Amino acid sequence: MNRIRWTATATVSVLLLATAGCGEGGFSGLYNTPLPGGADLGAHPYRITAQFTDVLDLVPQSHVKVNDVPIGRVDRVELAPDTKYAIVTMTLNGDVPLPANADAELRQSSLLGEKFVELRSASGDQAQGRLDEGAVIPLARTSRNAEVEEVLGALSLLLNGGGVEQLRTIVHELNAALSGNEAEIRALLSHVDEIATELDGQKGEIIRAIDGLNRLSSTLVEQTGNLTVALDDLAPGLQVVTEQRDQLVGMLQALDRLSGVAVDTVNQSREQLVANLKALEPTLRKLAEAGQNLPTALKILPTYPLPHVAGAVFKGDYANVRARLDLNLDSIFRNLTDSSQPALPIPGLGAAGDSGTDAQDQQDQNGTSAPAESPEPALPLPLSAPTGAQNGSGVLGGLLGTLLGGG
Repeated sequence: MNRIRWTATATVSVLLLATAGCGEGGFSGLYNTPLPGGADLGAHPYRITAQFTDVLDLVPQSHVKVNDVPIGRVDRVELAPDTKYAIVTMTLNGDVPLPANADAELRQSSLLGEKFVELRSASGDQAQGRLDEGAVIPLARTSRNAEVEEVLGALSLLLNGGGVEQLRTIVHELNAALSGNEAEIRALLSHVDEIATELDGQKGEIIRAIDGLNRLSSTLVEQTGNLTVALDDLAPGLQVVTEQRDQLVGMLQALDRLSGVAVDTVNQSREQLVANLKALEPTLRKLAEAGQNLPTALKILPTYPLPHVAGAVFKGDYANVRARLDLNLDSIFRNLTDSSQPALPIPGLGAAGDSGTDAQDQQDQNGTSAPAESPEPALPLPLSAPTGAQNGSGVLGGLLGTLLGGG
């Protein structure tokens, strides 16, 4: 009995104290009543706010957690001035570091448990700064999980008025489409498997192609300004082309006629063209064999017999040219006798030293007689040689007479 009286007395005293407190400062509800077992706020707590589009049934004194560990509490839930979102004020433990770009998510402890705010810190290089007093987590970084009521409502909508009742129609149509086409469907699946295998084998090439396309798109993005200028400047060019369309059409038609004539000409002169190319082959081969000798010869040809540097000589200058004349008669006579051409022209012979054998050969080959051509006039021979040359040296004397002018 004494214990019961003591318990009743203590209860009455608590009620009286509570009533007295209400009389002095007013009673604001059970939300502001501190509850035992809350999160440890530490010695340096700080307050932040988060913006939510929907806070569900989140109430003050709810937990604020990081990795399911309570680090703070919800102090106040209120509506924004523009009534478009809710503002949740929270007090956090200052000893728990959180990045400034942390995310806030409204979660539920269990299927029918209480709501709480989960703060997720960005991982790796995405973490920036640190949450501090008065920080605000905007709507872009807040979210909430779906409630059990929402899941059940969506399921009810699906079962009652959704597409479940249409599954029978879908299955029936599939059976109608596949019935009797088992072989074709099986072959199609086999081809699909082969295609998938080929694509898997070409995976590296596909990745490289995608990477190349990515680089191309990056290049195009970098050249956006140039492409824009080109497209803007393309309009005047197209206008000019439009104005000259008749001339372009006429040019193309003339080119078509020219190509027809050229093709017909080539077709008709095909044999002659082939023969000319074959005849030109030895010349081209010799030119190829000449190599660097031909450019060298062409270089000194304009100044022959002087060196090519003589072209740069002008009046009053000097060329530093030395010439040596070999007047050795034995060397001259040997050069003349070793030549395949006659040393002196003989009357009655052609320029090459023959007596019309070429005309006779041509007559024998063609089987017809060609008209005789008049012989070329022979060069005049010296009238007489020196007396000493006639008496003493024969042919040498005549040669010397010719070289020395006959006297």
